[in-house]
Amino acid sequence: MRPRHALAVASLMVLTACATGPSLENRGAVTESPGDSKHLTIGSAGFTESDLLAQMYALLLQNAGYSTEILSVTNREIYEPALESGQIDVVPEYAATFADWLNAKANGPKAGTVGSPDLAVTMTALRGLATPRGLTVLDAGKAVDQNAFAVSAAFAEKHGLKTLSDLGRSHRPVRLAAGDECVQRPYCEPGLKKTYGIDITAVDPKGVGTTQAKQAVQSGQDQMVLTTTTDGTLDEFGLVLLADDKHLQNADYIVPVVNRSRAGSAGVTKALGKLNSVLTTADLASMNEQVDSWRRLPQDVARDYLESKGLLPESGT
Repeated sequence: MRPRHALAVASLMVLTACATGPSLENRGAVTESPGDSKHLTIGSAGFTESDLLAQMYALLLQNAGYSTEILSVTNREIYEPALESGQIDVVPEYAATFADWLNAKANGPKAGTVGSPDLAVTMTALRGLATPRGLTVLDAGKAVDQNAFAVSAAFAEKHGLKTLSDLGRSHRPVRLAAGDECVQRPYCEPGLKKTYGIDITAVDPKGVGTTQAKQAVQSGQDQMVLTTTTDGTLDEFGLVLLADDKHLQNADYIVPVVNRSRAGSAGVTKALGKLNSVLTTADLASMNEQVDSWRRLPQDVARDYLESKGLLPESGT
């Protein structure tokens, strides 16, 4: 696998910033035959989980006979146009979030959300928005990275809490560690109150899943923290997730998105689809922990995982 290139990132930024690209009508995106380029560039959004997914995609594609390189581009406003243009061929994405992002791009920033807690509905909307742009959204697997809420294990045990519904029924006052936007976002404070009847007394603006936010819950300063379902560091702070049993959160299942004209072939689909049969939310959380807490390299964690699942031959064999 070739190394990442800072020069490539800089060139990518210049190209995507200076060019608006052809109109959708002129791209031939829907009628063009799926391509099968033998050298593929996989995009990473630059955070741990995205790096891990990009590494797994690269290894699976290499095992299927493709050569690959990974390009880290942290801004979706840059990497998505690059995916459309073919400068990037494959990216790991999140179904509901990407559907809403494409909808806003197509219909303006005030466009309503099209992602929903229903995966089938979300995928239909996402594919309808992606296809005219020359993008193919492959099937989702079992792994999902959604917003999630955690409390201390001691607090959960004391009050018999396993779900957010349990917390609502307990009528316990809750100070929530989260981002500033939580007071307005429907999945956060308003949704917790409306859907679960949770008594949110205040939002403590410490960010989403930050160390500071988790420490506030660990110490009892706050009672709950907004994090994600693949947070691999909860055990370190003595925290546990409460199940979203009424499905407040949207279906942010992990999906590979490919440039149809370069990577829309059956070979790419088959290679990446192998991950769907094994990768779970818990697996991702474990791998995130290995990188973030144990300081292992994403490429090593990714290879070990795929080998353990029989998706790659073991090193040295």
